[in-house]
Amino acid sequence: MRIRSLAIAAMAAGAVVASATMATLAQGPAMKMEGEPTRAVAVLIPTKDSKAAGTITFSKADKGTRIQAEVTGLAPGKHGFHIHEFGDASSPDGKAAGGHFNPRGKAHGDPSKAGPRHLGDLGNLVADESGKATYDLIDPDLPLTGPTAIIGHGVVVHEKADDFGQPVGNAGGRVAVGVIGVAKGM
Repeated sequence: MRIRSLAIAAMAAGAVVASATMATLAQGPAMKMEGEPTRAVAVLIPTKDSKAAGTITFSKADKGTRIQAEVTGLAPGKHGFHIHEFGDASSPDGKAAGGHFNPRGKAHGDPSKAGPRHLGDLGNLVADESGKATYDLIDPDLPLTGPTAIIGHGVVVHEKADDFGQPVGNAGGRVAVGVIGVAKGM
């Protein structure tokens, strides 16, 4: 009886050690980031009843942050494109991402023109007849790091054009949403 009890105890101890080892292996090596992030990415997912999807990269450039986007599944034409308050893509309509990212309390505006604007105002994506839009812009005011960093916030593509009217550009519903996360540097 004692041998059987010892065998059961040894097997239980082995199972505990194996579980701890597997949990450690599943976590992988500790992730360290050297310095501040130089690149971020948002993967856009469609909202309910939409087919829009894509990828947006943000990378440090000499004179600001370079934003590159490729989005498919859009209706041809212009679509408002913004960074939003929250990195939350959990709601079917995209509204969990909140309003435009505006940490400086500015009025809504056109990023291609001088003047005030929400930090999250990126203008419009323009989709071709196949529904594909690309975007490539260096924004001198958009920070990856610091107190008004965009990392952790949301990105939204809207159903209609941003007309730059107040307060948020009349761009309609949200057709795709993503979360800006730190990306592996290049």
